[in-house]
Amino acid sequence: MSHGSKGFIYAALSAACFGMLAVLGKLALARGFAPTEILQYRFGFASIMLLGWFALTDRSVLRARPKTLLKAAVLGIGLYPVQSFCFMASLKFIPAATTSLILYFYPVAVTLLSALLFKTRLDRLVALSLALLVAGCGLVFFDAFLRSISQTGLALAVASMLIFSLYLICLEYLLKGENPRTISLYVVLATALVYTVVAPPTGFFGLDAAGKALSVLLGLVPTALAVTLLYRAVELVGSAKASICSTIEPITTVLASALVLGEAIVPIQVAGMVLILLGITLPNLRLLRLEQSTTTTEQTPIA
Repeated sequence: MSHGSKGFIYAALSAACFGMLAVLGKLALARGFAPTEILQYRFGFASIMLLGWFALTDRSVLRARPKTLLKAAVLGIGLYPVQSFCFMASLKFIPAATTSLILYFYPVAVTLLSALLFKTRLDRLVALSLALLVAGCGLVFFDAFLRSISQTGLALAVASMLIFSLYLICLEYLLKGENPRTISLYVVLATALVYTVVAPPTGFFGLDAAGKALSVLLGLVPTALAVTLLYRAVELVGSAKASICSTIEPITTVLASALVLGEAIVPIQVAGMVLILLGITLPNLRLLRLEQSTTTTEQTPIA
């Protein structure tokens, strides 16, 4: 199997792992876990797993300058805990699929914030992509209102999306001159520290076998495994190609929500999902074409 094929497989698996977060969160809430308890297990176990993985495979990732640790603290203490809490808390009130699809409105928010803060120009393809995302999310919201879904849950999901958008803007600025794997590791560690203080994991050993397994899965699947697979995919095929597979994430959530949680999938929600996926995919396909064009140009001998 070629490196390119492996890269796409890793990227797809990573997106599918990320997409399981809402479903696993719903299962944990159904067992009586508090949102902060769920997040403590998620980031706590993920921290242990990532530290062990990088210690065995690439110890250079563990080496961080004080400046890097400060950046990770800004993200992992200031933004990520709030965003992750809003996401998990929203699952108490609204379906996992709805929360996931609302989160995927973030490309619109990121693009608009970038245009406002960094004077990024919006070309026709970007405008079309934003229009598709707005229309898709509009259908998701419309379906939510049709089903009389909790306004509290919607507000928490929207807050999660907006904070995640701000997080990505800050990440783009703070990643300059940094190893992405190093800063990501320490962001997870910082977030784990926050939730260890807020919700000490003293109740873990009192859980039954199923509860303990679910706690470990929260750290493994949507966090440690998702992160390592994503970086492996980027190493093999680049970020542009890997990002195309991010469209699998909301599909995974919607399908797993139906299969595992029994959540209904209605036609208007499917239509909204299709528009969101198109809005995400179009700019990524252009990046892929530009990357291929650049590669071809570089490989063409000059007469």
